[in-house]
Amino acid sequence: MSRWEFKLLYDGQCPFCRREAHWLSRRDRQGRLALEDISAPGFDPAPYGVTQAEVMGVMHGVFPDGRIVRKVAAFREAYRVVGLGWMLAPTRWPGVRWIADRFYEWFAKHRVAIGRWFGGPECPSGTCDVGAPDSRPPLKK
Repeated sequence: MSRWEFKLLYDGQCPFCRREAHWLSRRDRQGRLALEDISAPGFDPAPYGVTQAEVMGVMHGVFPDGRIVRKVAAFREAYRVVGLGWMLAPTRWPGVRWIADRFYEWFAKHRVAIGRWFGGPECPSGTCDVGAPDSRPPLKK
C-alpha cells in the first residue's frame, strides 16, 4: 500500500506549476502528497487512463485507488492532504466552483506563456525538477 494519499500530476515546464509543486512539497510534512512531473522524459500517462494531451491540458490528481480528479478539484485535494484544505474550500461552492474551473481552464491553456511574462525560468534541459539538490525534500512518486 502506498504511503501517499494523493498524487498531483504537474507540468515541470510551467513556472507556476513548478513553484506550486515546490511550495506544496515543503508543506507536506507527513509525506501524504506525491508529485509527478508530466513533462519529464519517460512520463507515461497510460497507467492513469489518460492521454498526454489530456494530462497536459489541465491539472490532474490521482488517488491511490486510481480515481482521478481534474482542474481545481486536483488543487483542492493536494491542499487538503498537506493540511491547507481551508484555503480552497470556497471553490467547492456551486457558483464559485464553476467560475474557478472556467478561470483555471483559461489559465491552464496559457500557463507557460504567462509564467514567462512573470519572469519564470526557462527549462533548457527539457524538464524542470522541483526537487533540486538543495535543502528541499525530494519529491515523492
